[in-house]
Amino acid sequence: MNAQTAARQTSVPQTPSLPHAKPETIGLSTVRLQRVSDAFKREVDKGTLPGATVMVARRGQIGWFDAIGRQGPATATPMAHDSIFRIFSMTKPIVSIGIMMLLEDGHFVLGDAVAKFIPEFADQKVGVENNGKLELVPVQRPMTIQDLLRHTSGLTYDHTGSGLVQQLYQQSRLRSRKISNAEHATIIAGMPLMCQPGAEWNYSRSTDVLGRIIEVVSGKSLGVFLTERILAPLQMTETAFHTSEANAGRLAEAFATDPWNGDKVQLFNMLEQPVMESGGGGLVSTTMDYARFCQMLLGGGALGGVRIIGRKTLQLMASDHLSANVKVDSPLMPPGHGFGLGFAVRTHQGMAPFPGSTGQFFWSGMAGTFFFIDPAEDMFAVFMMQGPGQREYIRNMLRNLVYAAVE
Repeated sequence: MNAQTAARQTSVPQTPSLPHAKPETIGLSTVRLQRVSDAFKREVDKGTLPGATVMVARRGQIGWFDAIGRQGPATATPMAHDSIFRIFSMTKPIVSIGIMMLLEDGHFVLGDAVAKFIPEFADQKVGVENNGKLELVPVQRPMTIQDLLRHTSGLTYDHTGSGLVQQLYQQSRLRSRKISNAEHATIIAGMPLMCQPGAEWNYSRSTDVLGRIIEVVSGKSLGVFLTERILAPLQMTETAFHTSEANAGRLAEAFATDPWNGDKVQLFNMLEQPVMESGGGGLVSTTMDYARFCQMLLGGGALGGVRIIGRKTLQLMASDHLSANVKVDSPLMPPGHGFGLGFAVRTHQGMAPFPGSTGQFFWSGMAGTFFFIDPAEDMFAVFMMQGPGQREYIRNMLRNLVYAAVE
């Protein structure tokens, strides 16, 4: 063990590993899994991304776990199994599980109006663009908790388009990490909706609002609730809304300028404790931490004798909740897919431009992190990198590579 490794281990509250197995004993090909790593090594050599980790697990055991390249472009430190990443929107599935735990506790039903918990949402209007101006019209029905979970709330993100409602988001303080979850929800409630609740699938700040509902119902901060109810029981010891200065040498970083599109890349400081605990994108984590969350999902809501969520509740979450009359027009929703309560869900064996199984569910993060759960194959994969511009291409490449290794 070198001094650097020893220093990492003394400062790390080690997340318990999942069991490992030789790939062939769990129906995976070692030769083909090596091709997964080789493909990402080529990307590192081309300067597409500084480094990455990739894990593939099947039948409750890890068949492949590799760390490739460097932690960041400005360091010689190799990427490691315990490197720390901003997982951005991979926060959403954790928060979605959290809100459904409160549903299981009997605090609400999915059809409850958001305004029942955050009164500022009681007088929402829809912004309709007409000759370059917004006309405000009443909502036809209230926004519900189910709408928030499946992104049919009428809310949006400031970076997913340039419509007049999105321009209002861009001009607001919504991106500040210095406002509270309560302030954030109040600002959003004061904005017009993109569309009528239930009419369209729009990726949005809905899960941030769910985080605030968790606070209102539980009487605890989102971070405390997630730690007590999900992270600590799953022994996800390194997942939080920031990490300590002692871990400064373990942080994965992106290129300052995106190598594909030339955009400046500005990601939040993982060592800074934010006021805003973003349920939609604020967590940092490690590959093994998130793997424990994935194994819980693959295990029907339980891991190591600890049940986080009911099997039938999770089944509901991992089912498509978009009816045929919900408009979907987003590159985030590939053909042959729908959306459940916190996850995208594969609804067709074909149509999608990559392999998978019907019933697979997954989500990803803006900086390049990605996971999928495949119940049909009893398999999950976790991929971590910090490369925003490459994320869509890399996710599809990962799917091709991993499924090629399934025997």
